[in-house]
Amino acid sequence: MLKSINTALLGATLLLGIQAMPAYAETTLNALFMAQAAYSEADVRAMTDAFTKANPDVKVNLEFVPYEGLHDKTVLAQGSGGGYDVVLFDVIWPAEYAANKVLVDVTDRITPEMKDGILPGAWTTVEYEGKRYGMPWILDTKYLFYNKEILEKAGISEPPKTWAELQDQAKLIKEKGLLENPIAWSWAQAEAAICDYTTLVSAYGGKFLEDGKPAFQTDGGLDALNYMVDSYKSGVSNPNSKEFLEEDVRRVFQNGEAAFALNWTYMYNLANDEKESKVAGKVGVVPAPGVEGKSEVSAVNGSMGLGVTTTSKHPDEAWKYIAFMTSQETQNAYAKLSLPIWAASYEDPDVTKDQEELIKAAKVALAAMYPRPTTPKYQELSAALQQGIQEALLDQSSPEDALKAAAENSGL
Repeated sequence: MLKSINTALLGATLLLGIQAMPAYAETTLNALFMAQAAYSEADVRAMTDAFTKANPDVKVNLEFVPYEGLHDKTVLAQGSGGGYDVVLFDVIWPAEYAANKVLVDVTDRITPEMKDGILPGAWTTVEYEGKRYGMPWILDTKYLFYNKEILEKAGISEPPKTWAELQDQAKLIKEKGLLENPIAWSWAQAEAAICDYTTLVSAYGGKFLEDGKPAFQTDGGLDALNYMVDSYKSGVSNPNSKEFLEEDVRRVFQNGEAAFALNWTYMYNLANDEKESKVAGKVGVVPAPGVEGKSEVSAVNGSMGLGVTTTSKHPDEAWKYIAFMTSQETQNAYAKLSLPIWAASYEDPDVTKDQEELIKAAKVALAAMYPRPTTPKYQELSAALQQGIQEALLDQSSPEDALKAAAENSGL
């Protein structure tokens, strides 16, 4: 009798022990993403669901913020001693993040397949002083989008090849009464304006820095701002451009209120979506124009990467998640709002289908991407330039004086 009681008690104890143990040890990652441009929130959630399905021992909490809050959210979380395991970062931040030990150096984790398969230009997104601080994920530049129907009505046979020609075509469209303000830009006092400015700096052959000091206040840098101011004052550019971000530009363009717009890759398929766009089927896209005698095309490096934070308690799982999100298989499956970083993807019919025109432009533009300045003080420099551009557009300062003040306030 005693033996049977002991056996029963032992069995009950073992059963309770089994029930108390989880089916598997679960790791939870916190990841910070951007809620605009490139991959949509729905895309990122679907990619993550596929990862967690393949890795049931890892859970991923996703947080989305507008681009304008991405940098500060990352830095503040780092200062508090935790928060995120994986963060999305812009090509302009590795210098600062490396200097302040925000991201883990993952150079040794990069496989030969990654080194050989990813486009060389994409790697510049995550590099600083010979080290790699993550994986490139969003490969992007700004393209010139145009409304084919409006150009046809104006008697224009092909989109502009130079920035001067863009002005001429816009004036013609305005004179014919087709649109009052044919061009839309994202020139709000934000990083968006710096991206448009950089595109023009690349066209005019300008420099941001020389020997670590500001050089944008003369030559091509000054030519670029003069062009912006002239376009704005001429009346061919939407006067609200001084307050627009990229999403504002997209809405104006897909409402048929702009003949031309400078924007990222993601606008191509959204503006061609019949459910939400009035110009679906009329969208043309080419590399941003050049300047006669100086350049054939222009482009800004607007790429972004995924990195592991130095405060992450699960760096191995975080890297596994990043490797999945940046894999060729994942990127090829979600190539409509952001083009893949993998060279072989551009020969994949599933990637190119229904966006042949975009791919054609991308092959030229992605090879011409011009970097914004690489410096740990980028945030200060950008803020000074944003203010200078805005003052010049509002006629509160001449372009020369605005850039001179920006150089003085850049912290360099």
